[in-house]
Amino acid sequence: MKPRITVITLGVDDLERALRFYRDGLRLKTKGIVGQEFEHGAVAFFELQNEISLAIWPRESLSHDSGLKVSSPSPTEFSLGHNVSSKSEVDTVMKQAEKAGAVIVKPAQDTFWGGYAGYFQDPDQHLWEVVWNPQMLPED
Repeated sequence: MKPRITVITLGVDDLERALRFYRDGLRLKTKGIVGQEFEHGAVAFFELQNEISLAIWPRESLSHDSGLKVSSPSPTEFSLGHNVSSKSEVDTVMKQAEKAGAVIVKPAQDTFWGGYAGYFQDPDQHLWEVVWNPQMLPED
């Protein structure tokens, strides 16, 4: 399999609330909710980088499309890593996320491997790590 991931979709309980968190709180670019004319079609996409998008889609719609039953979310199934250029940027993003309504589950701190990172959960309990890794600095 060639790695061709272009969309990361998060199942959400409240599409409007999730839209406000990511668009207004984290300031990710989006055209808003699209596909409302279709049953189970309402979704919002956010531009990330390198032609990768983040999608938020109601859990019920994801359940309908996949054929799986909606189950209780587990925030430790995976995390999304947001890599930044400095320790101070980690702190800035963590504050921005908290102000937007995120729950800080681990304040930013030095890591055992020489970086600096913290964790927050979005309103649907998805786990995000904000990290400065001196070995993997992002291209701006």
